[in-house]
Amino acid sequence: MQIKSQKTFSTMKNNAKGSENFSTAGSLPKSMPYFFFLLSLIFIFYSVAFVYDPYPCTKQFFTAHHQSDGLVIIPSGPTPKSPEKTDLSHVVFGIAASAKHFSKRKSYIKQWWRPNETRGIVWLDEHVEAEFPDEQPLPPLKISGDTWKFKYKNPKGHRSAIRISRIISETLRLGMEDVRWFVMGDDDTVFFPDNLVRVLQKYDHNQYYYIGSSSESHLQNVQYFSYNMAYGGGGFAISYPLAKALEKIQDRCIQRYPGLFGSDDRIQACMAELGVPLTKEQGFHQHDVHGNVFGLLAAHPIAPLVSLHHLDFVEPIFPNMNRVQALEQLKVPLELDSAALMQQSICYDKARSWTVSVSWGYAVQIFRGVISAREMELPARTFYNWHPKVDFTGYEFNTRPVSRHPCQKPFVYFISNATHDSQTDRTTTEYLPHQISRPECRWRMADPSQIDRVDVYKKPNPFLWDKPPRRNCCRILPTANNGTMAIDVGECKEDEIIELQ
Repeated sequence: MQIKSQKTFSTMKNNAKGSENFSTAGSLPKSMPYFFFLLSLIFIFYSVAFVYDPYPCTKQFFTAHHQSDGLVIIPSGPTPKSPEKTDLSHVVFGIAASAKHFSKRKSYIKQWWRPNETRGIVWLDEHVEAEFPDEQPLPPLKISGDTWKFKYKNPKGHRSAIRISRIISETLRLGMEDVRWFVMGDDDTVFFPDNLVRVLQKYDHNQYYYIGSSSESHLQNVQYFSYNMAYGGGGFAISYPLAKALEKIQDRCIQRYPGLFGSDDRIQACMAELGVPLTKEQGFHQHDVHGNVFGLLAAHPIAPLVSLHHLDFVEPIFPNMNRVQALEQLKVPLELDSAALMQQSICYDKARSWTVSVSWGYAVQIFRGVISAREMELPARTFYNWHPKVDFTGYEFNTRPVSRHPCQKPFVYFISNATHDSQTDRTTTEYLPHQISRPECRWRMADPSQIDRVDVYKKPNPFLWDKPPRRNCCRILPTANNGTMAIDVGECKEDEIIELQ
């Protein structure tokens, strides 16, 4: 080792001497300056070409892979773009309708359909005559394909269920562009499109998703249908890739289930064969109930209100109005703060020992005494089951009874007006009392009948559902007028809870 090192050092020394002799041998050749000038130009040209990219949108990234014979550089494709957020233009509705009921039920569709914004088709069993002039455009009307070749053996149902079950597939075959979600509903389903989009934005439309909700009736879910099924009347959403997979197998799948009752259970059967479970969202409302749905709406789940169904089978959601007029009453608060519509807040008037429940954009209730939030968040049984002989144990959620005590009946105030102050970016919703006769109450405490108006102040929050779900808080505000109650509603502050101290 020592001898080799000395030899190497001696060789390097000799080379250095040779270099010294060369440098002193004479001047450089005359062509050398031109050579260096040309070399500089080539260097500058390639440097500029490297920095300047004439095709920025197709710029490629490269991935290094180690192999046994060296490092291999492989282009990995174009620069990834940030995904565009799902909006209403990415949603296509398939609406199931029949010629027999369409002249009446199209008024429900008009309540939520937005010309030039919403996309979809109304699928009918036969041709209907258009009524002109029509004050508001409807979705395009199409006739469903013939289903004579499919077997139907359910003695209590109707074979139109086969036609309706194929609406998503038939809509897919129309070849609409830039579709992320197909949404199914009935002609008596009212959607709240902005809230529907808020729900769908939570999910990756490139994956298989089947989104909806169950019936309010436990018997419907257990005996007649399934908790694994999204009810078509309440509406459900299917991602585009799943709709493609369904369309490929659906006609074969339908033939295997001739004994099923409806369209939605046929779709769920095919989903089971595809291995896709139901993703449940509480804002889709089948409304398998009868009577007055006030109790359900005044204690809405902490979730966006997406749909209402079976409006012909329940009372109008506002008193002293027909069903369509009652829906129109929601339009103003819906435009001001759609994310908050029907969302319940609970607070206490400590000075008068009252419990207050605000269903924003719909109604305010004042109760004598202190009722816990745990009880107030349960829907009051102002309605009865889809199967009239079934009692309150037949619901698929917890409820509370309507009190018979004369002093515990709520004072109800329904929305009458809504405005927005652009300077403060706050809404004011006004609620007036529902005038009904009341039995005498002998409790020695403040009487809510002295309140003839409730004003609720709130800042709109379109991003409410981008956060983990939490009930908004409300606070009773001081007022100079004893006949007016003022309430502030908004996100709960740090350490703020619903309690009466």
